[in-house]
Amino acid sequence: MNAIRYVQGDATSPQAKGVKIIAHVCNDRGGWGRGFVLALSRRWPQPEAEYRRWHRDRARNDFGLGAAQFVRVEPYVWVANLVGQHGTRTARSTGAPVRYEAIDAALVPLADRALALGASVHMPRIGCGLAGGSWDRVEPLVVRRLADRGIPVTVYDFGA
Repeated sequence: MNAIRYVQGDATSPQAKGVKIIAHVCNDRGGWGRGFVLALSRRWPQPEAEYRRWHRDRARNDFGLGAAQFVRVEPYVWVANLVGQHGTRTARSTGAPVRYEAIDAALVPLADRALALGASVHMPRIGCGLAGGSWDRVEPLVVRRLADRGIPVTVYDFGA
């Protein structure tokens, strides 16, 4: 089994040579404005613009739980918008919006794209921030779908 590399740092500044894909989890309601996406938007406008367009045109595309969208932001850097949470958490919410089966499904095209590009994958602990998920449940999905296929994966913990 291939291991995931864990580092302290900023996932929007991936530490690797070659092609890199930064993966994160989005919701299925078109909301973009809290959590890790703010760091992405500060660095590049394209992932948010493409996600919003993808959501707006959802009647004519594959937008939905388990889908993945790839946005090139630099010659050797892509962002993967993975739809892995149903809605967002509000004051009236019961339960976490994370959908583990959707994260698992979205990791499949992520792996395929990484292999096609010869890319490494970089991410925060996807699905575990605002989505309310548990890394104990997400990590095995990342290992099975990415690391076990030989894709280098780095998980970034921001701050100490």
